[in-house]
Amino acid sequence: MTTAIWWIRRDLRLADNQALHAAIAAADQLIPVFVLDPTILKSEQVGDAAWRRVAFLFGGLRLLDAELRARGSRLVILQGNPTEELAKLASETGATAVFAEEDPWPYARSRDAAVATALRLHLVAGLTVHPPDAVLKADGTPYTVFTPFLRAWKSRPLPVPGGLLEPPSVPPVPQQVASLPLHAERELPPNALFVPGEAEAQRRLGIFLADHDLGIYHYAENRDRPDMEGTSQLSPYLRFGMLSARQVIVGALRKADDAPDEQDRHGADTWLNELVWREFYISIQAHFPETADHSFRRDLQAIAWENDEAAFEAWCAGQTGYPIVDAAMRQLWQTGWMHNRARMIVASFLVKDLLIDWRWGERWFMQHLLDADPSSNNGGWQWSAGTGTDATPYFRIFNPILQGRKHDPEGVYVRSWVPELAHVPLRYLHAPWEMPTDLQAAIGCRVGHDYPFPVVDHGWARERVLAAYARSRSAG
Repeated sequence: MTTAIWWIRRDLRLADNQALHAAIAAADQLIPVFVLDPTILKSEQVGDAAWRRVAFLFGGLRLLDAELRARGSRLVILQGNPTEELAKLASETGATAVFAEEDPWPYARSRDAAVATALRLHLVAGLTVHPPDAVLKADGTPYTVFTPFLRAWKSRPLPVPGGLLEPPSVPPVPQQVASLPLHAERELPPNALFVPGEAEAQRRLGIFLADHDLGIYHYAENRDRPDMEGTSQLSPYLRFGMLSARQVIVGALRKADDAPDEQDRHGADTWLNELVWREFYISIQAHFPETADHSFRRDLQAIAWENDEAAFEAWCAGQTGYPIVDAAMRQLWQTGWMHNRARMIVASFLVKDLLIDWRWGERWFMQHLLDADPSSNNGGWQWSAGTGTDATPYFRIFNPILQGRKHDPEGVYVRSWVPELAHVPLRYLHAPWEMPTDLQAAIGCRVGHDYPFPVVDHGWARERVLAAYARSRSAG
């Protein structure tokens, strides 16, 4: 009787799991294993900030264990160095192979290389629809601009509903295999914005694809409105693989094909393109691992950042004096999530208005976001900073007042997260310092007392950052 190990990493699901199916096909017995890697857990638990992400992960593991037990199997939890723990498990059970979903994250590659020296490790596709090495230019080099990457990505065979893998029957785990208990230091509250698990991921996907008032066909028109639930909010589930990238993209393709008119098809196509951005950033990190710590653009590697710690603390706390920025940062602090348009606004503000190194913001997001993914987080920050591969032009600087008025036109988002401004008239809501002082007193919102003055003047800051970037480009 042959035994294989299914090493679970970022694929906490049974549906459409290619690594799981490969492992079952190769052996009579299967041991589903999740290794609590101290290196990763340490990065997940920076201070007290990432407790939501750890609790979300542990909740997902418990639910996966329950699904496996319903099929006569169970999840085995180990803790320690993956090479040592998996080798010990293989020795004890006679397992002859390890199957896992391939992960091009630099740390994952070095970890997997170490495991492969001790065991027969089979890496299987699944993190993306097209692996990074499959979408290349004619000369074999990687794309560094999104639009040609998108065209090349779409030119390759795309998945279809019939190609998705159903949850399989799972062989029982040998009785002698021991497992550690899962104890998260803190549990997600009952009213958490995101409930972990594959079932919840499938439910959310179904609702978004069903396209009620705020579904996929309305995505293009609603996606930039943080005051509306116009996005799928599937990112935490994709981050932990509680939903397969292939299934999500099949859903987008199917809805595009079934769209009743061009406007609806545009909504589905726009969402598909956003999903491909995730694959693009994974490809960039796979081919250019140095971008984890350095600007991709060489001419913007010598920016003289101000890195004012007091200004950074005001940004982190949502006390910048710019309502749309503060609403977004408080949403992040309180929920572990932030709307994508809001992410772009706060990133632009940190880098362009405060002239603070984008890496400071990237680290803060990695600490606090439930869906923090090394590739997408780095790619998004470098896009906003203008230092990345397919970045916004460095001279594009979001005006936080205009961004608020355009994307939160009724002030619903700001009032939800910045209660000090609840009674500010809409005409002053996104620039409350412009309120007459007698009105401030009458509504109980005195700028400089109940709500801060702007930490920086946007017009002045714009000139400062343009000069800093110009000096870096000249030096480069």
